[in-house]
Formats: sequence, C-alpha cells, structure tokens
Amino acid sequence: MYMKAKFILALGLALLSTEAFSSVYYVAVDGSDSNAGTKEKPFASLNKANKVVSAGDTVWIRGGVYDLRDTVYFSRYKMTAGILLTTSGESDNKRIHYFAYPGERPIFDGANLPVAAGYDKSDGTPEGAMYTSPIVISAKYLHLKGFEVRNTPMIHNSNSGVFLYASKHIFLEYIDSHHNAGPGFFANDGAADGGGHIFLNCDAHDNYDPTGWQGDGENADGFGAHYQKPGEGDTTKFIGCRAWWNSDDGFDFINQEYPVVVENCYAMGNGYSNYGKGNPPRGNGYGIKMGESTLGGGKHLIKNSVAWKNKSSGFYANYTGVGSTWINNTSYKNEDRAFNMASTLFDSEGNRLAEVAPLTGDNAHVLKNNIAFPNSLSQIGECWEYIPSQGINHYVECPAGENNTWNLKIDLTENDFMSVDDPSMTVTGQDLSKLPGILGPRKADGSLPDVDFLKLKEGSQAIDKGENIGLPFAGKAPDLGAYEYGMPVSSSSSAKSSSSMAASSSSQEKSSSSQVEPNSSSAESSSSMEDSSSSSEDPAAIAKLNSSLETFQSATVFDLQGRYLGTLQAEQLRDNMETVLRKKFKKSGAYIVRYGSNLQRINLK
Repeated sequence: MYMKAKFILALGLALLSTEAFSSVYYVAVDGSDSNAGTKEKPFASLNKANKVVSAGDTVWIRGGVYDLRDTVYFSRYKMTAGILLTTSGESDNKRIHYFAYPGERPIFDGANLPVAAGYDKSDGTPEGAMYTSPIVISAKYLHLKGFEVRNTPMIHNSNSGVFLYASKHIFLEYIDSHHNAGPGFFANDGAADGGGHIFLNCDAHDNYDPTGWQGDGENADGFGAHYQKPGEGDTTKFIGCRAWWNSDDGFDFINQEYPVVVENCYAMGNGYSNYGKGNPPRGNGYGIKMGESTLGGGKHLIKNSVAWKNKSSGFYANYTGVGSTWINNTSYKNEDRAFNMASTLFDSEGNRLAEVAPLTGDNAHVLKNNIAFPNSLSQIGECWEYIPSQGINHYVECPAGENNTWNLKIDLTENDFMSVDDPSMTVTGQDLSKLPGILGPRKADGSLPDVDFLKLKEGSQAIDKGENIGLPFAGKAPDLGAYEYGMPVSSSSSAKSSSSMAASSSSQEKSSSSQVEPNSSSAESSSSMEDSSSSSEDPAAIAKLNSSLETFQSATVFDLQGRYLGTLQAEQLRDNMETVLRKKFKKSGAYIVRYGSNLQRINLK
C-alpha cells in the first residue's frame, strides 16, 4: 500500500521459439466439448479443458452466463462438482491459467445444479454425496482470474462457491463468489503438503445457508481456510479481499494449524443476510476470525485490514491456543467488540486444559498500531480465566499490546477521519457491489476503490502514534490503523501485494498475469489494440503508452498467440519500456502488453 520503491517481478521465462510454448484453448457459452477448443471452435466447459490442458497452458473463458446443470463426481472427497479441476501445473513459472477473456466477464451460475442431499455419510455414489459446489479444485499450480461464481444451492449441507481440497499453490485472483448457500471460498487442506494459496483481490458477499443442519446461517462464511496440519505445506495469503453480508463470518480459519496471512482485507456487516435486512439466528457475525488453533500451529498475521459494522467483533481470536500478530488494523463500530482476543489452553494432543485463559510469553497475541473506534475490547489487558479442574474462575492481568488506541488512551472521534460516510454504513436492501463506495466496483486491474472512508485526515490523533515495526511511514513515526497519512495509497494492494508476494513468497507469484487479447490479429474484445514500436522511431506511441500506464500498477506480457510470458510493474515499464522488455526477453519480436483493459502491441526491432 505504501511502497514507493520500484519493483519488477521476476519473469523466469525467455522468449523462445513458438514450438517451445504450451497450448492455448478457449471456452464459450455457445461452444461444444466436441470442438477443437480454438477461438473459432471453443469448448463449452472447463471440464473439457481440464481433460486436455498441460502445465503452462492457458484457457481463455469467454463472457456470459454458464448455466451449470450437470455435475462430476469427485470420489476423493465424496462430493459432486459443476466444474472439477484436477490437472496440475508444475511450478510457479509453469502454471495452468484459466483467465476471463479480455473485456468480458464469465459467470458460473449454480442455481440449476443437482445438489447432493447430504443427510447421511456418503455411500460412495454421486447420489449419496455430501456436498456440491460449482467449482472444485484438487490440483497444484493453477491460476484462475476474472470471473464470478454465484447461486450455489443447498438441501441440508452448506455448499461452497469455490472449494479447494488437498490443493497446493492455487492462485485465485479477481474472483467474485456471491449468493451461495455456503461459504464463498473454502480451502480444505486436510491432506499433506497442501496450502500455499494466494487469494488476491477476491470478493465474497451475500452468502447465506438458511437450511443447514447446524442452523440458519451457521456456515456461510466469506472466506475459509481449514484443516492444514502443523508443519505441512505453505502459508496461504488473503490480500486485497473483501467480505460482506455473509450470514456467518467474513474470514474464518477455525482448525487451521498452519499460519495464514490476511493483508489489506475488508470485512463488513457479516452475520446478516438479504443485503443486511435479515438476521439469521445462527450466524456468528465476526469480521475476521483467526482461530481456533488447538495444536499450536495457527500463528496468523493480520495487518492493514479493516472491519466495520459486523454483528459481533471486528477482529476475533476465537478461543485459540496460540497467539496471532495483529498490526495496523482499523475496527470501526462493530456491534460487539473492536478486538476480542478470547483464548484458551490445550495440551500437545489438542485436549482442552481451560475454558478461558490468557496467552502469555512467546505464545501471547501481538497487537501493535491498531485502531479501535470505539475502544471496546475483550481479553486484552484484563482477561477472564476459567479452569474448572483447578477451581480457578477470576480476572487476571494479561497482555494489552503496544501503541494501540487503547494503550494510548486515545478516544477517536469522527473528526479524526477524512470520511466515515459510505453506502455500507447506511444502505440495506441493495447490492453494495454495484454502488460507488469501499465495497463497490473494483478498478480495471482488480484493485480496491480509492475512497476516503476511514482514512486519517490532517491533525488526526492517530497520526505518528504508532511503533516502528519496519514498514514505510511518513512523519515522525508510523500512524495507527490501516492507512498511513501522507503516503500514497495505491488502490488496494495491487502495488503492494505484487511486490510483497515477489519479495516474501518463496514462490514469487505472478500477481497480475491476466487477460489479454489472445489473438493479435483480432480486436473482438472491448479492449483496444495499439500496434506500435518501442524504439525511438515512434516516440508518440511510447508517450501514449506511458500515459496509460500511469493508471495501473502492473502490466502483463503475452506473445502473439496469447501465451503468458510474465508480469511487470507498470512503474518500471514507464521508466524505460524498451530496455526492460529487451533485457527480460532478450529477443526481438512482437509482444502484447496488457495494463488494465488496455492492450498494446510492442515490436522490438
């Protein structure tokens, strides 16, 4: 969010001969699975594409509504799926890419899916399956971007819009999962060597499970990551994601025993349904819930995130047995507590030793530079301890964190913020994703809307009151909360997350490899195709491109066949595009550069 330095993601791919590249396929609403999968004769389904793709291939998905009416049986988890993706890529540099076609929005609608009854344990047949989802992924090294999943039905069990099982390094980008009768996204990494997923700029909203066997609204979270074992797999990250009007919680990581990172994420109005008008009795309504860990592996990181107007607490530890790190977050007008660090104790086998107990020492929660507005807290500074076996039932002193509004005794007012006015604060009964505001339409590159909501204004009591924890800041010291006053706020995490994923992820993710006109000789999409040279022979074309790049944080490079080459920071391209492209690809020829919805053909002499 605050990075000024210029970053460029490692591409890891050189421009080789055409024969060395992988294949490109197309899927369209009016296609047929008996077709060849070309642009002129596309497949009808991703199930067909899954059968023919190999590592490094790209599948372009044309826009329109895909009415999912058939299911595939996934025997490994005993569930059914409208789309089942099981073919894996090989590495971060050789993923399988499923991308929305440029300028178009594919929508996978599950309203007519035949749904598993889910009343009893599966008998090993599709008819006896427990769950049904529109999209099920059980693979490694896939990258999906640019579409919607909606209207997943249910009978007895809550069904996720997008379900990941025993997968590794799945990259989900700019995907909107909404109005499902269960979680928007559910990552189940119960098998060994799972995890390592990235959810970048994804939305989960208006999900509600009214007829679940556990109760009305009990399991429809926005995002869930669960069942990863201690010491197995890699860290899963949620960056620039938003969750609102989900009947249960916005983000929920119960039974997740491997660290999760939540960065630049938003949670609002969870615990409600029907665009905020319904109040399901079994919906918990926490914004960002980071427990419970019983085996000591769930030491999560939550930073630069915002939770407001949730039915319960904004940020919640959920009686975990191990502390997480909460830094530079903002909690505003949640109906219960701003921060609730309720914790307990477990032995090494996961047996509960106490009903409620503070975490201390190296196991304690770390809370720094957070804003609670108002300062309503639980299990912070003063904790309730309840150990029935020892007859202990009293209040004790416990860690309170450092440099938070409550430590500094700062009672903020609305005048400390540029704005506390947003449709999410006042509007119910309407789809907030359609209204301009913090939960409204994203920018062309998928990043968050740039609005003033809950940003600090000049003279705010929260400016320069934080602790220096190694992040860039303006002024004498870091500010409190999710936004640093005086630093450029690049829409969501596009600039920040791209660079941080490259720097901090062991896998160097390609953070915005995305849609581009796959055929340079065609201009069927709504994107524009400019044909220019990157040499000094055409300075006007370069000036035009550089001007357009000012709007975006990253640009994606493809060859003329629509095959993905890599992602570059737009800022670097603006400095000297010809030099960067020539240095990275080391070969003359034609390149397609995509930035937002714009396309440019660059010919290197």
